[in-house]
Amino acid sequence: MIKEIRQRAILDIIAEKDIETQFDLIRELNARGVKSTQATVSRDIKELRLYKELTGDGLYRYAAPAADDPNHSERLRTIFKECLTSCICAENIVVIKTLPGLASAACSALDKMTVEDMAGSIAGDDTAFIAMLSKEGAKKLCKLINENT
Repeated sequence: MIKEIRQRAILDIIAEKDIETQFDLIRELNARGVKSTQATVSRDIKELRLYKELTGDGLYRYAAPAADDPNHSERLRTIFKECLTSCICAENIVVIKTLPGLASAACSALDKMTVEDMAGSIAGDDTAFIAMLSKEGAKKLCKLINENT
């Protein structure tokens, strides 16, 4: 029940205001009496499939996909290609760098792409770690990313 209330509050907040960071979102949630941690908000952002879009002011804001948007996955792929700045392998971990604020969108895109051998992903503001099941899988993914961006 608390999760649903928090996620509804998140959707209301991003509909009312331009929210640029997770910490801005946490601050707005707190102002509404909804206490939350960064880790919880990060999971909510992923579950709600929020993405960042460019505002008219040249800043980024969280936005929610339309419920009936059949191109959601394709839009995430486009965001992924446009936000990535670098990709390297570190053993079985792929480290990607993105434009500020877009690492979560990049991970969401990868999650939707059903990448073979991918165990999971975690994102900060502009850096994401992709855990692969093997070193070979990490090298393959990194090569694929570098060839297509």
